[in-house]
Amino acid sequence: MKFLKIENGSNQLNVAVSGEGPVLLCVHGWPELWYSWRHQMNYFSQRGYRVAAMDVRGYGASSKPHEVAAYTMVELTSDVAAVAQALSDEPVILFGHDWGAPVVWNTALRHPDRVRAVAGLSVPYMPAGEDSFLDVARSIYSDRFFYQIYFQDEGKVESEVESDFATALRKIYFSLSGNAPVNDWLKPKPKNASLLDELIDPDPFPGWMTPEDLDVYVKAFSHGGFRGPINRYRAQGIDAQESAQIRGQLIKQPACFIGGERDAVRNFFPGTDMYSEPGSACSDFRGATIIPKVGHWVQQEAPQATNAALEQFLQGL
Repeated sequence: MKFLKIENGSNQLNVAVSGEGPVLLCVHGWPELWYSWRHQMNYFSQRGYRVAAMDVRGYGASSKPHEVAAYTMVELTSDVAAVAQALSDEPVILFGHDWGAPVVWNTALRHPDRVRAVAGLSVPYMPAGEDSFLDVARSIYSDRFFYQIYFQDEGKVESEVESDFATALRKIYFSLSGNAPVNDWLKPKPKNASLLDELIDPDPFPGWMTPEDLDVYVKAFSHGGFRGPINRYRAQGIDAQESAQIRGQLIKQPACFIGGERDAVRNFFPGTDMYSEPGSACSDFRGATIIPKVGHWVQQEAPQATNAALEQFLQGL
C-alpha cells in the first residue's frame, strides 16, 4: 500500500492506494478515516482493482480548513472528483459510507463524467430539496435530543469529545453498531443532554474492531481534532442554498445500496423505514443488500458480506 497526496485547490488530500486495475474510490463517513475501508482494500486489490481510500477533508492526514463553508457538498464532491481525475483517465467506481454515501451520490450528480457507478453504504440516495435535513430534524426532534442539532453550536461537541477521544469513540462506535440495543443511538434523551450521555462504554469492545484498530482512530483524531468532521453537519444549510441545479435529480449511473439490519439510520424519521426503497431515486438501480445482525459500520462489522455484495455489483457492470 502507498499513500498519495492529491491537491484540490488549496487543500491536500491523503489517499491510500493498493493494487492495479480499474479504480475503486472509497469515501468514508463520520467519525472515520481511509482506514475504515481496510477490509475492502485488501479484498479488491487482490481481485484486479486499484483500490483507493481517501481521508475526507477535515480528517486524518488531509487538509482541515477551519471555516464551516469549506465542508459543503459542493466542496467535498469537488475533492472526490479531483482524486478520481488524479487516479484515472476513465470514470471511476465510487463506494461511500455514512456521510461518504451522500458525498458519492452527489459526486455522481455534480461530476458525472468522473463516475462510472456508485455503491452507497448505510445512507440511501435522497434527492436534494429546498429544505436541509437540519430543518426537518428540528421539527421531528423538537422536544428531545438529536445529535445533529447538538452539533450546531461551534465548539460544544468538540470540547466534549476532545477531552477523552478513546472513550468518546468507543461509545460512538458501539452505540451505532449491531452489538448495541436497537436504536441505542436514537434513544430518548432530554434536549439539554450531551452527545455521550447514557452511551455505553463496552469492555471489551466487540471483536470487529480490535484495540489496535481503535488506536488508529484515536491517534488520528487526537492529532487533527473534531472541528472539521463536525463542520460537515453545520454546512447542511449552505447545501440547501446551493442545491438548485440538482434538486430532484435521479442517479443515472448504475447504483446499489448496502445497509445493516440494525442501523439506526433507517429509523431517523419515526414510523418510516429509510431502507424500504433505497433505489427509488436511481434510474439504474442494481439492488439492495440488508445485512442481518449488524449496525451502521457495515464494511467493518461484516466485511465478508459487504465485500460479497460489492463484488456482485461490480460483476454486473
